[in-house]
Amino acid sequence: MTARYVVGRVGQALLVLWAAYTLSFLLLGALPGDGILIKFENPELGLSADQIAVIREYYRVDDPLLLQYVHALSGTLQGDLGYSVETATPVLDRISAALPATLQLASLAFVVAAAVAVVLALAASYARGPWLHNTITAIPSLFVSVPAFWLGIVLLQVFSFRLGWVPVIGAEGWQQLVLPVLTLAVPVSAPLAQIVLRTLDDVATRPFVHVVEAKGASRWWTLTRHTARNSLLPVLTISGLLVAELIAGSVVTESVFGRDGLGRLTNLAVAAQDLPVIQAIVLVAALAFVTVNLVVDLLYPVLDPRLRRTRTTTAPPPAVVAAPAAARPLEGARS
Repeated sequence: MTARYVVGRVGQALLVLWAAYTLSFLLLGALPGDGILIKFENPELGLSADQIAVIREYYRVDDPLLLQYVHALSGTLQGDLGYSVETATPVLDRISAALPATLQLASLAFVVAAAVAVVLALAASYARGPWLHNTITAIPSLFVSVPAFWLGIVLLQVFSFRLGWVPVIGAEGWQQLVLPVLTLAVPVSAPLAQIVLRTLDDVATRPFVHVVEAKGASRWWTLTRHTARNSLLPVLTISGLLVAELIAGSVVTESVFGRDGLGRLTNLAVAAQDLPVIQAIVLVAALAFVTVNLVVDLLYPVLDPRLRRTRTTTAPPPAVVAAPAAARPLEGARS
């Protein structure tokens, strides 16, 4: 991995982050309505016109859009995300308070989704008969068609109201996480399982796998040491893309189960047209997505030595090019 490669990937990540921030700012600025008027012109607050004018001046809502953007971007680069219109507290404090719960939910959901995908892949690989293999490979299609909000309501109805295993109010420890994690993990596990299954099936048909099996390697050895290793790159790619689905799914999941997190904070901010908070949530989501995909990009050359070549590398001789890269695993075959 060269410094040029790393710098290029980091530059692309920063460009995507800036584009997401700019686009979200323009779209939020084009929304109808005025959060300042909604919040502070309420007669119950008893604010005068001069006081409301001071508030509007602080939030710069009457400035030209370009000046608003420059001011907001400058503050963001300095770590100042502004103040919430709804609560008059620093936006950074609200994000910091909601982020840990969402990170915990998303992390556990991804672990469960990955475990489900691996179990389905192993079950399909060891399935006896084509009908059982086809049945197992069809399960991810069923998972992806299940709406998250419907699944959450069904889990609540069954495990909380009917069976009473998980309390609706006052749940602590694993009880407050198990149903939200399952609700978020099931839809996320679907694309991951599909990629794992298809990649394993594709690699299993490669000539080097047949040669390894012909040498007397066991089925488990071939699967874990050769087939799985050569299937990592597509799985790693889809894992990075699933971050967006985890973030989007947390909005629905936290709303269904009444959890405090970025998802619920998003709903409250949208309802109140709290644009500084919405802008900060978009920035955090984009930062998470960009960071995870940057890590995935940097791991590619580590997992596949062929990607470590640079443009300045001398081309290998024809004999090396003709040799399949997948033939390397043959050295470790065992019976």
